[in-house]
Amino acid sequence: MKAAKIAYPIFFLLSMFLSLKTNAAAFSSNGFFNVKDFAAKGDGLTLDTKKINLTIDAASAAGGGTVYFPAGNYLSGSIHLKNNITLYIDQGATIIGASRADSTEYDPLEKPINDQYQDLGHTRFHNSLIWGENLHDISIIGAGMIWGKGMLGGEEKGGSNYANKSIALLLCRNVIIRDITIKHGGWFGILATGIDHLTIDNVKMDTNRDGMDIDCCQFVHISNCTINSPGDDGICLKSTFTLGYLRSTKDVTISNCIVSGFLEGTMLDGSYKKDYRKASTGRIKLGTESNSGFQNIAISNCVFDNCRGLAIESVDGALLEDVTINNITMRDVTNSPFFIRLGARMRAPDSLKIGVCRRISISNVNVYNALDDSSGSIISGIPGHDIEDLEMNNIHIYYKGGGAKELAGIKVPEFEKRYPDPNKFGNIPAYGFFIRHVKNIVMNNVTVNFLKDDFRPPFILSQVKEAEFNFIKAQKLVGVPVFVLDSVAVFNCSHVTGLKDTHKEKIDHLSLY
Repeated sequence: MKAAKIAYPIFFLLSMFLSLKTNAAAFSSNGFFNVKDFAAKGDGLTLDTKKINLTIDAASAAGGGTVYFPAGNYLSGSIHLKNNITLYIDQGATIIGASRADSTEYDPLEKPINDQYQDLGHTRFHNSLIWGENLHDISIIGAGMIWGKGMLGGEEKGGSNYANKSIALLLCRNVIIRDITIKHGGWFGILATGIDHLTIDNVKMDTNRDGMDIDCCQFVHISNCTINSPGDDGICLKSTFTLGYLRSTKDVTISNCIVSGFLEGTMLDGSYKKDYRKASTGRIKLGTESNSGFQNIAISNCVFDNCRGLAIESVDGALLEDVTINNITMRDVTNSPFFIRLGARMRAPDSLKIGVCRRISISNVNVYNALDDSSGSIISGIPGHDIEDLEMNNIHIYYKGGGAKELAGIKVPEFEKRYPDPNKFGNIPAYGFFIRHVKNIVMNNVTVNFLKDDFRPPFILSQVKEAEFNFIKAQKLVGVPVFVLDSVAVFNCSHVTGLKDTHKEKIDHLSLY
C-alpha cells in the first residue's frame, strides 16, 4: 500500500506532463503557439495573464517555440519567459500592464541577492510585466506594443508587488529584443542585469522613467533604437552590486540611436512637445551606479534632441576604461554636452577603492543650443584621482551663452561624494569646458561659440597635468581670456585663434588672451 501511495503522485505528474505535450502539439503549427488558441481574449478588458502563461508552458513543454500574439489588446500581469521561447507581438497587438487594482496578477517581490548599494528597483525582477531569470535563448520581437499602463514609476512602497518594469531579465544569455514599441514602461522599460549576448534592435520607447538600463551585461548590441524619456535616462549602462559580486559591463556597442526628452507620449503621437517648466533627461549615460566597471564601450552615430548631454561616470569604485564615442549630434541640450566624472560617492562595499577613469576617445560631435547661462561641459576627477588619457577631436559646440561677468570668478567645490550630475555643481566659471584633475588631455580641432554674449572664458584648467590643445577656435568677448590655467603642469597649445603657440612646463596661475 505504501508503494502504491508513493507511485500515484509520480504517475499523476507524468500523465499531466504527457497531456501538456500532447495539447502543445495539437495547438502548435510549425512551432507557433497562438495565445488565442489557449483562450486569451485580447479584448483589453479580460485579464489574460493565466492564458498567456499557459501558452508559454505549452511551448516550453514542446521544447520551445514562438508564442504568438495576433492583433488585440491583452491585459496581463506577470508573464513568465522560459528557455527557447520567442514572444512574437504582431502589428496591432498590445500587451497592457494590469492596473494597481489587479496587483495580485503580478508576482510577489522576491528576496534580493543584494540590496545594500543600489536602488530597490535594481534588485527586484519578478514584479514586472514580462520577466525571466536564469534563462537562455529567448526573444521578444514583432511590430506590436508593450504598454505599461498600470505601472509605477518608482520604488515599491510597503513591500507591495505593484509592477514597475516592462521587461526585466536576470542572469540570462542569448537574448533578442527587436522591433517592439514600449509605451509608459514604468521605472525601467527594459532592465537587463547579468545578461550575456544581448541584442536590442529597432525598439521605440516613449516612457516615464529610464528607457533601458544595461547592468553587469557583456557582449551587448543596442542599435537603431528611438528612446524618449523626459523624466530619466534614455540608454543607461550600469555596473551595480546587484548580483552580490563584481561584474563589469563590457564589450558593448550603441549605434544609430536617437534619445530625446520631449513630453511623454508626444514622440509616439508625433507632436514632440517640450516641457518648458523643467529640463528633461533622456540622455545616454555610463553610471551612476558603478561598482565594477565599464570596459570596451563603443557609441556611434547617435542623436540627442531636447535632452541632457553625454554622461560618463565612475563614482562607486568602477574601472572605467577604453570608451570610444564617434559621430554624435546634439540639439537643444538641457545641461552639459559632456560630463565626465571620476568621484568618490562610494555607494559600494567597504573593500572597494575609488575607481579609475581612463582611455576615452570622443570625436566628430556637433552640438547646437546647449545649456542655460550658468553651466558648461565638465571634465573632473577629484584630488589624488585624475581622469587619464582623454582625447577629443573634431568637436563643435554652440552654447546658449548669456553668462554674467561675476560667474567667471566662481570657485567650484570638489563635491567628491555628491551625486554626480552637472546641475549638482551649480554655476560654472567657464562657458565652454571646465577641466579639473585630469592627466593627459588632448583636444584637436575644437570650436566653441555662444549664441548670446558670455563673459566667461571658454576654457578653465585646474590641477591638470599634460594638456595639449591644437587648432582651437573659441569665441570670446574683448578682455576675456581664452584659457585660465591654475596649477597646470606641461601645457601646449598651437593654432589657437588669437594666441601665439605656447609651451609651458609649470604654471601656478596664468590667463592667456
